[in-house]
Amino acid sequence: IAAGTSLPEVATSVMASIRGERDIAVGNVVGSNIFNILAVLGLSSIVAPHGVAVARTALAFDIPIMIAVAVACLPIFFSGYLIARWEGALFLAYYLAYTGYLVIHAADHPLLPGFRTAMVLFVIPLTAITLLVIGASAFARARGNGRDTA
Repeated sequence: IAAGTSLPEVATSVMASIRGERDIAVGNVVGSNIFNILAVLGLSSIVAPHGVAVARTALAFDIPIMIAVAVACLPIFFSGYLIARWEGALFLAYYLAYTGYLVIHAADHPLLPGFRTAMVLFVIPLTAITLLVIGASAFARARGNGRDTA
């Protein structure tokens, strides 16, 4: 459902990126996420007779993933204020991995233990190292640009 309801945002951001209007592309994504979390969830909670229940699986998996993704984006967003193609490809790959996990978990597929192991032992540590390098590099550049050369 999430991918289907996000297709208008995808189309808007892709077209804005093609036209070189990066502020619209990024603003659309950020604004859409803020609206979905605060307005859609807030309004749904107001009109629901007993509020909106949050599933334990969302608390245990989905919400921590959402927070981790938001935090992981920070070094990329601040490293030259540009999301490179490889970073965009990485974002898409992570979304596909997340969706793949949801599918094999729901199906209780035999690949699930191996998928979890690969994520925990390879993908997550490699991602953390990459983000640290990107963040440290951006921090070093920012400090270097702020130095007085006189």
